[in-house]
Amino acid sequence: MKSKGLGDTVDKITTKTGIKKAVKKVFGDDCGCEERRHKLNRLFPYKTKECLTEEEYLWCDDYFNTYRSVISRDEQTMMLSIFNRVFNERKEPSSCGSCVKDLYNTINKLYKEYAKSAKDNRSKAKRVSKTTRKGNKK
Repeated sequence: MKSKGLGDTVDKITTKTGIKKAVKKVFGDDCGCEERRHKLNRLFPYKTKECLTEEEYLWCDDYFNTYRSVISRDEQTMMLSIFNRVFNERKEPSSCGSCVKDLYNTINKLYKEYAKSAKDNRSKAKRVSKTTRKGNKK
């Protein structure tokens, strides 16, 4: 299991070193370890990347396949919404040109990764389909 935050890491270390077993022996099964683990995970979460939703992917597909010379406030807001959810951040709208450009590049890169993955999956499905059809003709 991958650690979601500091609490999971502390739990793994105390389990491996035998500290957790000793604490449970002294204080019993309800030593507060689980509550502490959850609290530490909430206070110090590790940055994990979430997947794009279908709605976000479709928005990016439309946005990045249409020429634009300017990023509107609504477009920046949508990119921020996607960025903050996917990367578990709390960025705010900005009038800083390089900040907006970085945001644009990050979301564009994320979209391209998804588009490439989708294309690769379609290619694999076509190969499997052709192989299956050839096998059925025998």
